[in-house]
Amino acid sequence: MDTAIPPAIDSDSRARRKYYLEETPQRRALMSLLRAVFYGIMKMEILGSENLPREGAGIVAANHVTNFDVFPMQFSLPRPIFFMGKAELFKNPIMDLALRNLGAFPVTRGDKDMWAMRHASKVLKQGQWLGMFPEGTRSKGKGLTVAKTGTARMAIEAGCPILPMAIIGTDKFFKQFPRRAHVNVSILPPLTPMENESPLALTDRLMFTLAQALPISMRGVYASLPEGFG
Repeated sequence: MDTAIPPAIDSDSRARRKYYLEETPQRRALMSLLRAVFYGIMKMEILGSENLPREGAGIVAANHVTNFDVFPMQFSLPRPIFFMGKAELFKNPIMDLALRNLGAFPVTRGDKDMWAMRHASKVLKQGQWLGMFPEGTRSKGKGLTVAKTGTARMAIEAGCPILPMAIIGTDKFFKQFPRRAHVNVSILPPLTPMENESPLALTDRLMFTLAQALPISMRGVYASLPEGFG
């Protein structure tokens, strides 16, 4: 199947706004502030740092339980991650400015958003890390839901690895206040698209790999391994 991204359409209003493709002083300042805030409400344990690629583009793919997942996801890595965020978050001018300075860019959910796909492709062509949640929405504590194939398609198109990341504990934020929530982040070995591997097959490989790093209660539809997996 052809996964090529169509050429740009200049009529999209987002094409006239500034979305960053590299680390900036503004981003470093914002991240320092956010790190100070979140370290006040969570204790984070990071496992698997040895699995981090030393250089080159890649897609960081994590399970998605709450809106806070993006923060431990970024705090656990030494390089910036550039994220898709739902377009509704960018409607507020202050949020729009903050999110863009953090490296986020909007995606319209429900439709095939070609502008967002092209921008994501630019991130990878710059040798950066793209952050994605393959489920496409929060599971809200109900366990992994059926993932969309967009993450796999991007990896196949770019010829880059996917770095699976299992995040546990963000649903406990503020529930134990003033005690800090314990958050575990497991960075798993990168998954490289195999020759002629379909987006669906790579998606399944990614999600079953993620599921094995999560408690049984969080594995959802990926709780039962298919025969021959691994």
